[in-house]
Amino acid sequence: MRVSPFPFTSLLAGFVAVLVGYASSAAIIWQAAAAAGATSSQIAGWMTALGLGMGISTIALSLWYRIPVLTAWSTPGAALLATSLEGLSPGEAVGVFIFANALILLCGITGLFARLMKVIPHSLAAAMLAGILLRFGLQAFSNVQGHIALCGSMLLAWLICKALAPRYAIVATLIIGALVAGLKGDVVTDSLSFSMVLPEFTRPVFNPEALISIGLPFFLATMASQNAPGFATMQASGYPVAVSPLIVFTGGLALILSPFGVYSICIAAITAAICQSPDAHPDAQQRWKAAVAAGGFYLLAGIFGGSITSLLAALPLAWIQTLAGLALLGTIGGSLFQALAHEKERDAAVVTFLVTASGVTLLGVGSAFWGLVAGGICSIALSRTRRA
Repeated sequence: MRVSPFPFTSLLAGFVAVLVGYASSAAIIWQAAAAAGATSSQIAGWMTALGLGMGISTIALSLWYRIPVLTAWSTPGAALLATSLEGLSPGEAVGVFIFANALILLCGITGLFARLMKVIPHSLAAAMLAGILLRFGLQAFSNVQGHIALCGSMLLAWLICKALAPRYAIVATLIIGALVAGLKGDVVTDSLSFSMVLPEFTRPVFNPEALISIGLPFFLATMASQNAPGFATMQASGYPVAVSPLIVFTGGLALILSPFGVYSICIAAITAAICQSPDAHPDAQQRWKAAVAAGGFYLLAGIFGGSITSLLAALPLAWIQTLAGLALLGTIGGSLFQALAHEKERDAAVVTFLVTASGVTLLGVGSAFWGLVAGGICSIALSRTRRA
């Protein structure tokens, strides 16, 4: 019997990963670009360049390493930019992008970030991943309160299919949810349109004050709140990979594409977990196919960059959140198991999990970073106490 090179479950995992990525933060990126005074056509061009950049990097890295390497934009970075770029010109914003991406590339070349990743205990990395994903898992059930027909039918479809045909549980959930949403009239297609917008070159303007006050915090937020969780996710999922080459590749590509609005290309965490889960492929050595599929969907999203906002507005948010939460249940359970498996590291792992799940932001840096810091301090203190 001929085996399909890309099983449907892998294609679906790639589609869900891209859908969740765009649905969760595309609007934030539009806000950041608008804050910098970009026109509608410029913003659409930025979205096109971002989609193409993420698609190229995801496909290239996954094919090269034969493991699921998913890239993404920096959501924490976009949130920071949305509140910091007000009053700047698009050229000054691009100058900030170039400055921050150059610093990321420097981190990869010098190996500083790789040395940091080597000292993070595996249990803490797994606990941080579980903390990051907890919110998505909770949304799969909290949406039932206001959307009982839609979310209830999706949960029931998932449960029945999980018992009878586990590999197709997410497929059934997606189909049933789409049917119920369509029948209820929750899919709004009035403003849905498809258009192609080419990326537009923006001449960079280097404003020293903006580089320091925005570029430096943006660099730190991207590394601490996006790249660090991304590599921790790969490690927790059983895919250890050399850190520096990936940072050099993604940082270098983002640097080249910065004048076209690519503010960052990072290692994905939340969406990567979808492609790295058993639902993507039962064989862990074949899950790179899900990431390659995601790269293809990234390219499609990039080609139709001007249509992303209208497409997202057409889909019910509860459908997207429920689908994402159910797709990540296996990864959440596996991460918690790994985090709590070693009794001596359990307390530190629980602290990491709780701080990460809290969503606290300090000094412009997200909770994933502070979860690792708090867990690391606990791990060091408790290990010294036991030795004493």
